[in-house]
Amino acid sequence: MSALRKKFGDDYQVVTTSSSGGGFNQAAPEKKKKRQRFVDKNGRCNVQHGNLGGETSRYLSDLFTTLVDLKWRWNLFIFILTYTVAWLFMASMWWVIAFIRGDLNQAHDDKYTPCVANVYNFPSAFLFFIETEATIGYGYRYITDKCPEGIILFLFQSILGSIVDAFLIGCMFIKMSQPKKRAETLMFSEHAAISMRDGKLTLMFRVGNLRNSHMVSAQIRCKLLK
Repeated sequence: MSALRKKFGDDYQVVTTSSSGGGFNQAAPEKKKKRQRFVDKNGRCNVQHGNLGGETSRYLSDLFTTLVDLKWRWNLFIFILTYTVAWLFMASMWWVIAFIRGDLNQAHDDKYTPCVANVYNFPSAFLFFIETEATIGYGYRYITDKCPEGIILFLFQSILGSIVDAFLIGCMFIKMSQPKKRAETLMFSEHAAISMRDGKLTLMFRVGNLRNSHMVSAQIRCKLLK
């Protein structure tokens, strides 16, 4: 067995010769090791931050953006958990008022005026809160004018409900409107080429849009690593 160098332009390729066959047996080309991309074709940068130490507390300073950047499963978990805790807390406040005033023991007395009519226990207090918060208003449970603390709690409930709705619904709307998956329908050429354009060597590649919708004022940013 012997090895020869066969020249193709400026590159050399190693070929082997067999003494018995008398021919050239080209050696199998080495499989090119696939390196991890610095930036994926969908625009996601494959860089992870580590060893931040105490810097993670900075994420809480901009809580809204932090929630938007979270994954969908965490967004849905926080969405459900926040509403569940807020509803149970407000329903407990209505139940505490009825318990302190003694409305639970005299709710069936027609001559007695409770803070909230037809509230006998915690489930009925929870249903009253849901009817009030969701503006369902069945008319069976209602607040009376003999309960100033209930009126104050009702105002607090309205303000707190508006804040929670604006925060969570706004977060979910912005997350759904982000075109992160739009890059999945953009195709890039497998290989880039270098050619002369306007007297300068220029790196060129193709970008194709699979959708029929037009992209207006599109901008492309590239990162070159040497």
